[in-house]
Amino acid sequence: MQPREHYTLHGPEHLGDADLLTLVLGTGVVGRPAAQIAQDCLRTFGSLAALADAPLGAVAAVPGVGPCRAIRLQAALHAGIRAVRRAQPATDGPVDSPAAALDRLRPRLQGLLHEELHALYLDRRSQVRALRRLTSGSDAATVVDVRQVLGPALMLGASGIIVAHNHPSGDPRPSPQDIAVTRRLAEGAAALDLRLHDHIIVAGDRYTSFAEEDLLPRSGRAA
Repeated sequence: MQPREHYTLHGPEHLGDADLLTLVLGTGVVGRPAAQIAQDCLRTFGSLAALADAPLGAVAAVPGVGPCRAIRLQAALHAGIRAVRRAQPATDGPVDSPAAALDRLRPRLQGLLHEELHALYLDRRSQVRALRRLTSGSDAATVVDVRQVLGPALMLGASGIIVAHNHPSGDPRPSPQDIAVTRRLAEGAAALDLRLHDHIIVAGDRYTSFAEEDLLPRSGRAA
């Protein structure tokens, strides 16, 4: 059954990401059907979210896409992102708990096939000054440079930081490397009179909060 027929009978819930992209593309090019182009897009960028955030030129460079289809793909993805954000509760309040941090961070990390590190930069009232994607790695790890995390905090005049990354494996338990990175971040933040409030690991519908599990180094605990 073709994706269009499947969509008509069952709706979007029963279609995979590649099938939905195939429908957005509509047609392929000589020697490359739309389904193959859609699969190549996902293989290149790893997820729909990463495809939406990728540079337009990088999307256009996927064989069979080109500038016009790249714009069509990203416009459709961003239309979906806006629809979801507008349907969600407002997230303008303070980020003063792991649950509040998850509301901001989980949509960016859930479903990725590779690891990414994101950070929330907070003022003294726990209001968000910025939300940044800092690094993107493989399906098993991402390299964390402490300076890359702390530098934006100084430029933004932030006083607190919450970092989060995902585990594509589906296991939210922190690895020894996660614990070591958190220790370095907490120590570096304390040296700059900053506070590491939490490190959250997102794995599908599950998560681990270093703050909730009492895993933060003493220098990284919130005051």
